[in-house]
Amino acid sequence: MSTENTANFYSENLLVHFRRIERLKEEASACLSMDLNQRQLCDLELLLNRAFYPLVGFMNRDDYESVLDNMRLADGTVWPMPVCLDVPESMARKLQSGEPVALRDQEGFMLAVLTVQEVWMPDLDRHARAVYGTSRPDKHPGGAKLLQEVHPWFVGGTLEGLHLPLHYDFADLRTSPAQTHRIFTQRGWRNVAGFQTERHLHCAHREMILRGAREAGANLFIHPVAGRAGPNDLDHFTLVRCYQEFITNFPRNMVQLGLIPLERRLAGPRQALFEAIIRRNYGCTHYMVSQDHGDPFAGDSRERFYPLGAAQELTKSLENEIDIKMIPLQKMVYVEDKAQYFPVSLVESDMKIKEISSAELKRRLEFDLEIPEWFSFPGVVQELKKAYPPRHRQGFTVFITGLSGAGKSTLAKVLYVRFMEMRERPVTLLDGDIVRKNLSSELDFTRSHRNLNVQRIGFVASEITKNRGIAICAPIAPYEESRSLVRDMITPYGGFVEIFMSTPLEVCEQRDRKGIYAKARSGVMKGVTGIDDPYEPPGNPEITIDTTDLTPTEAAQEVFLFLEEQGYIR
Repeated sequence: MSTENTANFYSENLLVHFRRIERLKEEASACLSMDLNQRQLCDLELLLNRAFYPLVGFMNRDDYESVLDNMRLADGTVWPMPVCLDVPESMARKLQSGEPVALRDQEGFMLAVLTVQEVWMPDLDRHARAVYGTSRPDKHPGGAKLLQEVHPWFVGGTLEGLHLPLHYDFADLRTSPAQTHRIFTQRGWRNVAGFQTERHLHCAHREMILRGAREAGANLFIHPVAGRAGPNDLDHFTLVRCYQEFITNFPRNMVQLGLIPLERRLAGPRQALFEAIIRRNYGCTHYMVSQDHGDPFAGDSRERFYPLGAAQELTKSLENEIDIKMIPLQKMVYVEDKAQYFPVSLVESDMKIKEISSAELKRRLEFDLEIPEWFSFPGVVQELKKAYPPRHRQGFTVFITGLSGAGKSTLAKVLYVRFMEMRERPVTLLDGDIVRKNLSSELDFTRSHRNLNVQRIGFVASEITKNRGIAICAPIAPYEESRSLVRDMITPYGGFVEIFMSTPLEVCEQRDRKGIYAKARSGVMKGVTGIDDPYEPPGNPEITIDTTDLTPTEAAQEVFLFLEEQGYIR
């Protein structure tokens, strides 16, 4: 069974008595063991601390199928989201019903024991269609993550917890549902409105949240996600510091801040209903839902995937069953001639509206431009400036890609010397041959190993960029997939400038300093990029350089002009 009756609701967690811990540890030495990834650890923590009440373990097949079909557990309880433990086939073949499995974190620390009840192979395409509305990875990032990251087998069973996953950051904000209940009771809060976010918050958000809370006569529980960050997300520590500054702009004793390690599904209406149930378990009486709640494209310029208002409608329709009321949020905009925020629905045609998009905010931070007080609070802006210093103080990566002989290494060496002469930042040269020798000597030249080599270069470059240095990378990097991965690894920490050396193959063959092309043409060498292995040109590089009639100094000058124009150098 994966649920329990209401009589046991007030059990604070699924952690066992300390005497039972010793027994479980002894038994674990002889049973199967599994190290959980970060996504799985998020689910485990919320199962153990009862945020996922009434679940008492990872779902069995009956509950899973019922959730997909009806948004209810097999016993009829409203529950919109599968909570399943996925395992590779090699592990699934070893699991037997009734046997214990030790669940560990990524360092091997034992957190819980799962008593296996069922093992099955789900239809992940059906799963994606039911939860996300599509099984096409190109249409929905949540569905893509399911189909690309989740193992093909599921295991269901009950849990006995030894310890919650360890967190050393912001421990005072990581309150469990039981602890949050007590805080609300001690403060005498009868009505509490929960609000979840994954982004930094500004003046418009304050007005929106306050308006919703006042209409409900409720205090506020601002409960941001502290799970895995996306490629374009602000770093976790800056986000939390921004939240801490943000709540200082509310009336005293009105707001409580907490963190939740929730894996984001981006499942639209189902997501909103799921989050509302979780907030009920944390002690909230109300939950705030926006028109595009849980939409994968909320907050950007793309068309929304789910119909506007669908998340509000679903949550409202089931609020009596889930025992928490839905507060519909309204977008707020700043009306310049009134010098205050208004709901969009109350804005008249003759009113002048002022807005700053997320992209514009980032641009202003990177170019050290003014952030107006009507838009954000000084304390929040100061925290953001620490994460987004002006570009001339940021780290950045210059990623040079192209065929062998296109001029990559020569350009990289010229750039390295020029940057060293400037003496403004530490500079590291990651030339393709040097990396192959020192980081990837065991790899061959198959597609998977070439991608892995580029990924390693990207990891090193991301660490350099994160620490405000300059990384110059010059691999062939023939495949778009690995180059895109590297871009996603680096852009959260600083600049990424992709340079495509478009020098034609015939020119590269004429140079052929290493004799690679001659060996490939004679059949001595196989897998040479451009001859019998493809090179996929970048789709949208920042700079394209053909060195056929260009000197290395002239090529470097093009790069420096671009960097100066973009504000990375002065």
